[in-house]
Amino acid sequence: MSADTRTKLLAGALQTLIEQGIAKTSARSIATTAGVNQALVFYHFGSVDELLAAACRYGAEQRVAHYRERFAQVGSLAELLDLGRELHTEERAAGHVAVLAQLLAGAQTQPRLAPATVAGLALWMEEIEQVLARVLAGTPIAAFVDVTGLSRALAAGFVGLELYEGVDPEGALGALDALEQLSGLLGVLEDLGPVAQRAVRAQLRRGTARRARATPEAR
Repeated sequence: MSADTRTKLLAGALQTLIEQGIAKTSARSIATTAGVNQALVFYHFGSVDELLAAACRYGAEQRVAHYRERFAQVGSLAELLDLGRELHTEERAAGHVAVLAQLLAGAQTQPRLAPATVAGLALWMEEIEQVLARVLAGTPIAAFVDVTGLSRALAAGFVGLELYEGVDPEGALGALDALEQLSGLLGVLEDLGPVAQRAVRAQLRRGTARRARATPEAR
């Protein structure tokens, strides 16, 4: 019964964030959504912040597990972007990306939420990083891409699109289209002959070297 109550509170916290936003999320509103006594929030989690932190981890684990097999089937950057479009549509409709956005906003004023929010995003980043490492291996740009950094950028961009689409749906669609164009560019590079690919790699190395010299650490 205790485990069942905890699960109800975790699910209730997520649903409350989706429906009411973090500003209106309280022990009372979560308990009402979960259908349990308000005192159980503090009994099981100690505080509303601790419950929200646990709910963030719980929600991310559930959603990542739901898509893990589909991530494993991705064989190219284009397929990853196609999956990204599906994720964007499905997760936005279900309100799950909104939860992360709400928690990111809440973490600005409630620092205790920050570690759990980062941990939730990290679960997505790990899946994306594995896919990027697999699909970029052997491509002309493989040696010049920070896969970990790129996975973070994509995960952060995914959450950002949720906020952006609320005020500019066409702009958000354009952002996704731009990523698809980059995928097409990579396909063009892969189709180049050996000589042309060596020229591209040489140019990328020069660009990487210039950026390295421009950093404070390199001076």
